[in-house]
Amino acid sequence: MTNSDLVSIITPFKNSSKFLEECLRSIINQSYKSWELIMIDDYSNDNSFDIANKIAENDKRIKLYKNKGNKGIIHSLRLGLKKCSGNYITRMDSDDIMHEDKIKELLNSLKKKGKGYVSTSKVKYFSKKGVGLGYKKYENWLNKMMEYNDNYDHIYKECVIPSPNWMIHIDDLLNCSAFDLDIYPEDYDLVFRFYKNNIKIIPSQKTLHKWRDYPVRTSRTDSNYADNSFLDLKLKYFIELNYDTNKMLVIWGAGRRGKFLAKKLSALEIDFVWVCNNPNKIDQIIYNKQLKNIEFLNRLKNYQSIITVANDKSQLLINEFFKSKGLIKMKDYYFFC
Repeated sequence: MTNSDLVSIITPFKNSSKFLEECLRSIINQSYKSWELIMIDDYSNDNSFDIANKIAENDKRIKLYKNKGNKGIIHSLRLGLKKCSGNYITRMDSDDIMHEDKIKELLNSLKKKGKGYVSTSKVKYFSKKGVGLGYKKYENWLNKMMEYNDNYDHIYKECVIPSPNWMIHIDDLLNCSAFDLDIYPEDYDLVFRFYKNNIKIIPSQKTLHKWRDYPVRTSRTDSNYADNSFLDLKLKYFIELNYDTNKMLVIWGAGRRGKFLAKKLSALEIDFVWVCNNPNKIDQIIYNKQLKNIEFLNRLKNYQSIITVANDKSQLLINEFFKSKGLIKMKDYYFFC
């Protein structure tokens, strides 16, 4: 083993005193020992820093820094990346738990392939009060993609790589300009950058990360992780990476998400057709667009669709509709939820 095998783990933390020690013990107990832990305190006002500092005093692999001011997690990740010495980079959330072989497994997968890849694995949510149905559904969805290795086919639905459960060569991370802009949700933005730069995903079938859920988890309470932030990001990357200006754009669905995207597209002066199957909304004019029924699509010869209908059964029917017309997912139509 050479120093080129060093893994740098970036862990931002803020007011994590309740869970921080358990998180750090799971890192210290890794079967793979050649790692450094870069911890960034993002202006905690509890005793998180003291907990981290006490443990760091007994393990020189742990390096502790402070954000200058309450700047947020992206600034912490940016600072952490600058402090990394390893050729391989991963992120760990301060309230989660690593499987003892996580670093070893992700690194071995990555080294077999080389640059141009990111390794990840299945995850498991846990909570003292029980995991909610939404989080359980997300866990199952993520893990199913690991089995089929088709993560990018679903990238406009949700973040297809768990935020604290990836490893990548530092050159690839820097080539993706990771954390260079204050764009939230930062984990989803990073995965879109992987997608943009053709970073291929290596999925492990092992469950290597335990993801803690609790009422005041940042993703639950911070407005940067509200649904509209996700929609903004999806639309941004769709226009940049997949939008075909030679085709008429279609928005399918007139619920909250459909209205949000319609308003954004109107502001961007991007023309589109808006369809839905709700008889109470058909022919209504919203944002200067008249909603059409689904049959209107038969008049269009060359179009590209964004689907904002969330119901699982409806999505299956929509998928069959497009397939019957010979249209291709992630080229002619995209599910945004």
